[in-house]
Amino acid sequence: MPAGPRRAEAVHMSKIALVDDDRNILTSVSMTLEAEGFEVETYNDGQAALDAFNKKMPDMAVLDIKMPRMDGMDLLQRLRQKTQIPVIFLTSKDDEIDEVLGLRMGADDYVKKPFSQRLLVERIRALLRRQDAAAGDAAGTGPEANVMERGHLRMDPLRHSVSWKGRDVSLTVTEFLLLQALAQRPGFVKSRDQLMDVAYDDQVYVDDRTIDSHIKRLRKKLRSADDDFAAIETLYGIGYRYNEE
Repeated sequence: MPAGPRRAEAVHMSKIALVDDDRNILTSVSMTLEAEGFEVETYNDGQAALDAFNKKMPDMAVLDIKMPRMDGMDLLQRLRQKTQIPVIFLTSKDDEIDEVLGLRMGADDYVKKPFSQRLLVERIRALLRRQDAAAGDAAGTGPEANVMERGHLRMDPLRHSVSWKGRDVSLTVTEFLLLQALAQRPGFVKSRDQLMDVAYDDQVYVDDRTIDSHIKRLRKKLRSADDDFAAIETLYGIGYRYNEE
């Protein structure tokens, strides 16, 4: 199909910003990503990265959490004020609080140090594919290009736009796809495993807390548009359901 090669090429040529104060990580990971066909820019602190992003935004950012001058959390907060580009956090294995907080702040994924560079590459590719899928077919002929309306919810995959009761809601790629999966069949339960399949490729393992954190942030964003938003229901031990209002 014609859409396949075009999307593969878009992922292949994407510009990745790698931000970490460990020069060994910057060197080794950037070499791996460049060998995979990505364009890579490296920065050893958050402030240097932000200065560069203010001039030209990358397609994706991979951020260490603990850095001098400006840490990854602060940089993510600044980024989310102006863009919804995919962001992956690099965390130490004991930073569970940082992982959850990062997801609530708008990170799309996290990878624990020490990490497999192959795994990082797969997660980068998965996020970029999801971003491309959420954008819809450029010609507007794919099924994902159709605007979906469910009660007060309106989702336009082609423009990656969401509104609730006419108010715009800014979502990350992962949040958008999770909401889309739930809203496509109101009243039907989606298990966490099913939502993982929507948001993550088979090669990428995440635990239940990752999906839960995405859902919590999704609800928070929708409640910012409507304090009474309650369309996403939790069925404890089972999963989530979208109830059309």
